[in-house]
Amino acid sequence: MSTWSIPPVLSSPRQDAIDLYKAFKGFGCDSAAVVNILAHRDATQRALIQQEYRAMYSEELIKRLSSELSGNLKRAMLLWVLDPPGRDATILRQALSGDVIDLQAATEVICSRTPSMIQIIKQAYYAKFGSYLEHDIHRQTSGDHQKLLLACVSMPRYEGPEVDSIMVANDAKVLFKAGEKRLGTDEKAFIRIFSERSSAHLAAVSSCYSHTYGSSLEKAVKSETSGYFEVALLAILRVAENPAKYFAKVLRKAMKGLGTNDTTLIRVVVSRTEIDMQYIKAEYRKKYNKPLKDAIHSETSGHYRTFLLSLVGPNN
Repeated sequence: MSTWSIPPVLSSPRQDAIDLYKAFKGFGCDSAAVVNILAHRDATQRALIQQEYRAMYSEELIKRLSSELSGNLKRAMLLWVLDPPGRDATILRQALSGDVIDLQAATEVICSRTPSMIQIIKQAYYAKFGSYLEHDIHRQTSGDHQKLLLACVSMPRYEGPEVDSIMVANDAKVLFKAGEKRLGTDEKAFIRIFSERSSAHLAAVSSCYSHTYGSSLEKAVKSETSGYFEVALLAILRVAENPAKYFAKVLRKAMKGLGTNDTTLIRVVVSRTEIDMQYIKAEYRKKYNKPLKDAIHSETSGHYRTFLLSLVGPNN
């Protein structure tokens, strides 16, 4: 569910393309005008603007944005103008093949997207970069973390709300035996259940685990696993239970302490604005007693701040 505003009466994509071209002309770029247009257009409208811009000026809008903008505004805008699968593919490519390998980002995207989304992202990844996502995951990860990510991107999973209570109880028992009940951990059992089961099923397993064994499944994951394998399992579990709460926590961590992790802030705000930002804002206020918009306002500045706040939308 999105909360950012689209004007009730829109300019035509052609007029938007003309206005963007005007913003680029002359000495320096009118970044405020660029933000004012693109921050208030949905994915379909942004695609049409890019088509018009290409037809009128024989140039890709994204290329012009890259040369005209700079810093965090540039990074955020270049992701925003992409379609969602292309955006996630780009985030993954940068995380797995960039100057700095960011396994946290790659893990977050892979473990928080639905199976059907992952399949479309894989297609976009190969189309844009000529490389298979699985190959880049294999190249940059290792051990149980690698096995889990590869299973998540290759395993078809049910996405509906129905669950089988007998299967839920059995999975909870398997996970208990694989972790807390034994010396050492049966990582294969965690990988199999977390990568093959639907979100609704995993949420039910988590509830069953708590009621049956008097301890949370999340606590078991934290005590029985470590490193990026633990990060991946926790992401899958938390998204299954409450995706908005998961992303609220990711945003809080990005803005907590000295300095802001702008890469994470941009990734989450840009990728969730058209999906569930309203719920993320509600969870953020509930958990941290502060509006998300106020937190972003205090941690950012300039046109970059204006852009992110436009995407996040009002506090209410």
